[in-house]
Amino acid sequence: MKLCRVRTAGGIKPAAMDGNGVLRDLSDHIGDLTAAQIGPEGLTGLAALDLAALPKVSGEYVPFLADVGRVFCIGLNYYDHAEEMGMAIPEHPILFMKACKVTGPNDPIIIPKGAHKTDWECELGLVIGSRTLHVGEDDALNHVAGYCVANDVSERAFQLEMGGQWVKGKSADSFAPIGPYLVTKDTVTDPHDLSVSLFVNDRQMQKGNTRTMIFSVRQIIAHISQCVTLLPGDLIMTGTPPGVGIGKRPPQFLKPGDVVTAEIEGLGVMRHDVVAFRD
Repeated sequence: MKLCRVRTAGGIKPAAMDGNGVLRDLSDHIGDLTAAQIGPEGLTGLAALDLAALPKVSGEYVPFLADVGRVFCIGLNYYDHAEEMGMAIPEHPILFMKACKVTGPNDPIIIPKGAHKTDWECELGLVIGSRTLHVGEDDALNHVAGYCVANDVSERAFQLEMGGQWVKGKSADSFAPIGPYLVTKDTVTDPHDLSVSLFVNDRQMQKGNTRTMIFSVRQIIAHISQCVTLLPGDLIMTGTPPGVGIGKRPPQFLKPGDVVTAEIEGLGVMRHDVVAFRD
């Protein structure tokens, strides 16, 4: 099941895509798509609906969850990305956080004031559906509500040249686009065999597959839950395949006027205009 939220003339409405690719209005059954709605019981109820009998709806995609919680990220989690960066394979998942709000799949990417090395990172995102603490790998996927396309947009100068933690380069407004859908886990046969691609304008920059992840989704959730209680609505970006701008020779970064298109097999496509910061 593909769940989303769209902005219409009558306000934001929750929706689901039917078998023919048509969005159906869920607002007669739920007020909005929230963290409380994506637990096992809530998703079971939505799955039981006859989508073809619901009204059609269309509009601008907004973040698929009204109340996305914290945004956790895993760094250096693809073997081929570690190779392009000339970095050692980590022994444990590298965990950091983004301190910005998520944005929608077609919202602009805003280059921060004073930035000159804004980079892209298309990533498999996952959303937690139930409280998760001290889980083992065997139980980890039972806590996943679904998956999405995400982009861990990064300003490399802030991240790498200003000292301290990575959060500085990861948290500008517009640096956490997600969408267009939350694709429930029952719809994704294997999250570790999905093609990942990102284009800047008409040039493909990233081409990879989640099969080259160092730490699996199970391992990531189990690891984080040993340190942090994960809550419904929390988002985890699981790392990026090769092809990021800082890894190019010479490095390449985003500029106003660029168009970024990110896609993961079966999860949808995001398209973003790159614009300059305005006071």
